Amino acid sequence: MAKAIVTEWHGTYLTENGSVLRSAPVPDDNATLVSRAELRRSGGRTPEETTMLALRSGETWRTRDRRLVEEGVEYDPRAPGRVPAERAGDRVREMILQVAEAALEASWDPSIHVEEAVRASRDLDRAANLVGERLASWVSRDAPDADVADADAAARLALEGPPPSGLGPIDPALAEARRALAELYRSLRSARSSLDAAVAAAVPSRTPNLHRLLGPELTGLLLAQAGGLDRLARLPASTIQVLGAERAFFAHLRGRAPPPRHGLLFLFPAIQSAPRRDRGKLARALAGKVAIAARMDAQGAEIDPTLRESFDRREAGLRARRSAGRKGTRADRSRLPLDGASGDR
Repeated sequence: MAKAIVTEWHGTYLTENGSVLRSAPVPDDNATLVSRAELRRSGGRTPEETTMLALRSGETWRTRDRRLVEEGVEYDPRAPGRVPAERAGDRVREMILQVAEAALEASWDPSIHVEEAVRASRDLDRAANLVGERLASWVSRDAPDADVADADAAARLALEGPPPSGLGPIDPALAEARRALAELYRSLRSARSSLDAAVAAAVPSRTPNLHRLLGPELTGLLLAQAGGLDRLARLPASTIQVLGAERAFFAHLRGRAPPPRHGLLFLFPAIQSAPRRDRGKLARALAGKVAIAARMDAQGAEIDPTLRESFDRREAGLRARRSAGRKGTRADRSRLPLDGASGDR
């Protein structure tokens, strides 16, 4: 049976038939153990592996570690993958905790605060809608002739006192409770406005290219839907195009609906105002620009104004094509045969 090279946290070993032929142990200090673990996690090759591979001299070795395949070692998922450690216990626990802490620090994405703010805005919207509907219903009970067009008007009437209607007076304790409910509604709306202002202030500094391309509101929604800037930067344009339309997308996969042409990108004004037949094309073009902008922002690149300019040219081209098509149809309709004219209509 061919020899197998095995890398553990405590060293690199060459084995054959369950026996260790050669070993290259990792120095027994915690800092070195942690650095070796981080190196393996990032896909690099440890010094112990380099030392062991230098002894191969053309022999056929096997491994379960795909990192070593590029070094000429044959990949075999059935190759041995463990070598028992002589030293373990608290040392292993401490090393794992330090590696996990370093990985968490490396993966920290400051855009998580924008994501949480956007999600909090959605929660506040739901809460304000529920409180506002209940408040409007309550105010209309003893003021059926009052103008309760929306929840804001109901809150104002609850705080100021509805006009007399000839109905029985409301219990003072209940009137005070209704005023408290109106104050809660206004507090929810005020907190929602504060969140919007905070997101609008934070987005340009963290994601300047996305902000220039989409504006603060849509940028925040995409960051929240994708799970942060780093996650958004790794997504392909085809996925970005349908972010927010996951329910329709999975319905399409089950054969119950056509594929969605856009998700949150429909909120972009140029797509929202475009004819239905052009929305998919514009969403696809915009998703490509969003993917580029997200990757640039994740790398800390400067603002690239050509992204928005390129999309604007695409939109203008589609608009000119629609205009030319309408003019051509009107000019040539009189020369079409009867069956062609009916088909054109």
